[in-house]
Amino acid sequence: MTRQPAEPLLLDYLIRAGAVHSMTGETYRSVGVRGPEIVAVSSDPDGLDDLAGGGTAVVDAGDLTLLPAFADSHEHLMEASNNTLLVPVDTARSVAEFTGMVAAAARDAAPGEWVLTSIGWHESNLAENRVPTLAELDAAAPDHPVLARRGGHFAVANSAALRAAGIDPDTPDPAGGKIGRLADGSRDGTLEGGAVYQVAAFAPGPGRAKLAGALGTTSAAYAALGVGTIREPMIDLDEFLAYQDARDRDLLNVRVRPMIRVGSELTTDQAIALVDGLGARSGFGDDGLRIWGLKFVMDGGVEGAAMEQPYANDPGNSGHLNWDPAAMTKVCAEAVRRGWRVGTHAVGDRAVRTLLEVYEAVVAQAGPVPPWTLVIEHAMFTDAALRERAVRGGFGVTVQFPLLWNMASEMLVTWGPERTRQVTPLDQWLAAGASLAAGTDLVRPFNPMTNVWGMVTRGTKSAGIQGAEHAIDIVTALRLYTAGTAALNGEADRLGSITPGKLADLVGYPADPLAADPDDLAGLTPAFTIVGGRATHDPDQRLAR
Repeated sequence: MTRQPAEPLLLDYLIRAGAVHSMTGETYRSVGVRGPEIVAVSSDPDGLDDLAGGGTAVVDAGDLTLLPAFADSHEHLMEASNNTLLVPVDTARSVAEFTGMVAAAARDAAPGEWVLTSIGWHESNLAENRVPTLAELDAAAPDHPVLARRGGHFAVANSAALRAAGIDPDTPDPAGGKIGRLADGSRDGTLEGGAVYQVAAFAPGPGRAKLAGALGTTSAAYAALGVGTIREPMIDLDEFLAYQDARDRDLLNVRVRPMIRVGSELTTDQAIALVDGLGARSGFGDDGLRIWGLKFVMDGGVEGAAMEQPYANDPGNSGHLNWDPAAMTKVCAEAVRRGWRVGTHAVGDRAVRTLLEVYEAVVAQAGPVPPWTLVIEHAMFTDAALRERAVRGGFGVTVQFPLLWNMASEMLVTWGPERTRQVTPLDQWLAAGASLAAGTDLVRPFNPMTNVWGMVTRGTKSAGIQGAEHAIDIVTALRLYTAGTAALNGEADRLGSITPGKLADLVGYPADPLAADPDDLAGLTPAFTIVGGRATHDPDQRLAR
């Protein structure tokens, strides 16, 4: 079968491959690209030869399998880029190495200058399997504020950083957060939830020019792993300007769909004023950079997830909610009326239940909304009733198996084995009829095929297989990671499959993922990546024109 334009034209690229999986059920052998779009496909490797001219790059890739480029539903490209400008403690393998890097940065810093670390580190990568203490960070940098964020919901700070943020021994926990304390009531340096942002607000960030450059370098690293689109799940307005700078300088190697943060530290009136003052709505932008919507955070991460039942390792703790439901309903209803989509971080089952109550109230006030207008981010721990309720309400869900892959050991301690086994049950969400879109949320370039392997096997980094009964098949995993995110972004007509008329976002692999042994997927990396008809990763120059 050949599908080509009604009017003859000459291709920019004619790619003949061992297999071209459209992800809509068809498999082809050749694909034709002109400008930014796919214009023709054929089940015959030579079926598009009549569309090739002198200026056509003919790529004989019979050893490769083509898929749509991956579209990550939830990944912090901005934070990953910022990480490259910070102390790289994610490479440390012991507490001593971690604090040694902090000490070296302090020696090179100006007097009193903040020392900020990359946020992609985790204590499971340290030999001691614990975070550095306040005392250790004080010893490393006694005269410099130190903030070592780990992901978006946890950090360790030294005494100078706490002083700079105005946190003393009598400072109460902020709403939706926790300032860690020792048994005697003194601070231990750990910060959770809103307390992280309370300190981070005092730490200066890099300039826009540096951020734009870092976005270019880091987006290239994602493209090298087969990623074509990233839905950026939380930025502020200054960071959005940095994205625009990167776009204007043609530095971005992936499409970006950013979400603007609406913080729970704002009053209701302040949050509404922020939304009303943005002067835009979801969908503004172009194919390279387009605003997805707004971001709210209902609870914390593993340490702060709002659970219906107490934590396994802390019977007096069941996490926290960041937003008052009535206040959040008022803000979200105003946002929806103004044309905004809303995505809300909700990890624990109590957070998901509360968020569903908010979303249902928003629909009651604002009226029916299109699909993927009100989205649950993560929904890591749910029961059948919550899943059915989300589906009934028409609320989509973004899912990130790499969070279980990366933090299963921590979840086993904090939540216990039974709840950990039930984290992100993709099979049950799909059986309930949910709209899902897959992503990573690891704040660093992460091989999409390792994510696919995890969804298919439920394997983790250091805690074995967790919840094997919730595994899904390879084709379904790939669709969630391509067509699923295209639907989430309102771009199902433009992206997500290899179809004439859609944008030419393609990735070529040296093995067929649909035929491979699942255990061979985790290390599979692409030979090339194309975004909008432009090679964004081509180390062997197979696409050279």
